[in-house]
Amino acid sequence: MPLTDTAVRLAKPTGRDYTLKDGEGLALFVGASGAKNWHFRFSWAGKQPRISLGTYPEISLKEARELRDQARALVAKGVDPRIHRRQERKAALLAASNTFEAVFRSWRDFKALSLKTGRQSTLSQIDRIFKKDLLPALGPQSIFEITRADLLEVLRKIERRGAHTTAEKCRTWFNQLFRYAMVEVELQSNPAADLDIVAMPKPRVKHNPFLRMEQLPAFLVKLRHYGGDLNTQLGLRLLLLTGVRTGELRSAVPGQFDLERSLWIVPPENVKQLQEQMRKENKDCTEIPPYLVPLPRQAVAIVRELLRAKSPAQRYLLPHRSEPRERISENTLNAALKRMGYKGLLTGHGIRATISTALNELGYHKDWVEAQLSHADTDQIRASYNHAEYVEQRRAMMQDWADRLDQCEMQGLQADPEMAPSTQRKRRGDDHPLLSVPVVEPLPIRDGHVESASAEVAAAGEGDETEKSPVLTLIARKDQRPQPVLTEIQRERAMMLSTFESPHNLPLPAFAKLVGKSRHQINRDIQARRLLSLAMGNRGQRIPDWQLDPVRQDFTRAVLVRVGDLDSWMLYRALCEPVDTLGGLSPLEAVVAGGAREAMHAVLGVLGVLGEPGQAMTALRQVV
Repeated sequence: MPLTDTAVRLAKPTGRDYTLKDGEGLALFVGASGAKNWHFRFSWAGKQPRISLGTYPEISLKEARELRDQARALVAKGVDPRIHRRQERKAALLAASNTFEAVFRSWRDFKALSLKTGRQSTLSQIDRIFKKDLLPALGPQSIFEITRADLLEVLRKIERRGAHTTAEKCRTWFNQLFRYAMVEVELQSNPAADLDIVAMPKPRVKHNPFLRMEQLPAFLVKLRHYGGDLNTQLGLRLLLLTGVRTGELRSAVPGQFDLERSLWIVPPENVKQLQEQMRKENKDCTEIPPYLVPLPRQAVAIVRELLRAKSPAQRYLLPHRSEPRERISENTLNAALKRMGYKGLLTGHGIRATISTALNELGYHKDWVEAQLSHADTDQIRASYNHAEYVEQRRAMMQDWADRLDQCEMQGLQADPEMAPSTQRKRRGDDHPLLSVPVVEPLPIRDGHVESASAEVAAAGEGDETEKSPVLTLIARKDQRPQPVLTEIQRERAMMLSTFESPHNLPLPAFAKLVGKSRHQINRDIQARRLLSLAMGNRGQRIPDWQLDPVRQDFTRAVLVRVGDLDSWMLYRALCEPVDTLGGLSPLEAVVAGGAREAMHAVLGVLGVLGEPGQAMTALRQVV
């Protein structure tokens, strides 16, 4: 007879276990202590196992019968209710611990094993886009509960703001992430499949703007008189003279340049096309030849000047303005082009298109141009293309291109009387070395090949410098605007500011980072007169980078010990300025040459500090 609610409620403990049957396998088990549990017994593989459906009164008689019917339906379908329950519990645990964000972190770490790091790398884009667009909406949800509609809503929001490329990347990453989840956390289906079918159409691709040959004279004149940082101007000139990518230029370090052979040897891990080849073929960077960039004379001159101005803390050819161990920002070159008036007309990458278009129009062999720009060959048979090909042919081609650029620049200068070379020579100061190259007639081209240079042209780089017609590719710039009349105090202040902002004087945080100390430790060293620093009002403090050199640092510390609280600006000048008694060397240069005693004596003499030289050397020995 089926149970009733009253019978279940009034069932009392008797001191031993007993069972009240309801029907179709359901029974109420009453324990000796009075605990009541619902049991369901069923037939499976010739046996009569049972499964608990919960306790009374938490599960009522009506609810117990519903659970029994669900279990009977599973048995009828050939599903063991016990195994089904374990799977449901496991899924619930997985749903609680495997949120979208948790699975994303796991997938992201897995992707990081095969992706290159960097500010504009795929990995950095994944981090940035997921943090901004995807995790806020999907992060807390269980990976098992996210539907295709949830993903589509997020993608539509990205598309509505016009970021179609970002939406396309997100669809690809969604598909990869959910396929990963199907294996790692046993997700049953991929809600990201087929999202591309409903993608909003992308607008027409806008290629990077570039310049034609007839536009180069005006551009080169503006570049010559660019008013920003000299390194930025030289970086743009190197792009024009070599055709490398901006990323390859930003990653360039001094060790990549073989100036004796006029070669720039770019390692494969720094070249976009070679990175893709390494990933596809699963090769190490040592198995793929580097990208060889022949340097024309003008480019060699620029690299030599950049290396000459290199500071001890500098790692890259083009350093960051405030962090000498870092490279220039990815936006620096494009921002300079915008300031020159070329917004929407030219970009750093567009310089490559400028070179490609010009060289092809000049009749150079397509393979030479493609090799110079490190483009992958569209012919699949030649897809494993060697970037060391055609080096000598490209050397002649790029020297001709550099000479043509010089002619374009001269043409632009002559078109504006105010910018004529004679005028510039009068206005230019002697505060910076000038590197000049001869004007050489462009080499004739026939059937995509450069003909041999005539004897006259070959000899153009020889002879006395005064007989050449120089086109200056490294510019020593001075402000051409009318300058106000300054008082003596203003001039002194301007000189101090120029010294203070010299790249050799590092901001305190940058110096602390280089020596591996905290800012507080560096401040304590300054206060204890163990480091020389320059202070300038609210501009903070800067520390001369020569103190990264142990010999010069010890000497500076010894001078600080000897002179006490003397003004740091006076001491800075005494250490840096040439002294006649040292043969025209500064004390810091004399110390490196081994003349520590003479250098100390010269510094004390310049500062007017009284005392025996022996006392100064005692201070030096105490520090060293």
